[in-house]
Amino acid sequence: MATHQIRKSLTYSEAIEVWKLRAEGSFQHNIAAKFGVNPARVNDVLKERKHVGSRTSAGEII
Repeated sequence: MATHQIRKSLTYSEAIEVWKLRAEGSFQHNIAAKFGVNPARVNDVLKERKHVGSRTSAGEII
């Protein structure tokens, strides 16, 4: 049986990637699975409770 490590948080650069994936139409639970975090951590980024400014940074890249 494989063990899965759940991380507790996302980095700022990962938060930028979250915004890019969301803009492409990915669902929050799929984004969370990609990074190995709880979907609530992705929601924290998308509601700008964490990594404030990552949305703007992602917008400059997209």
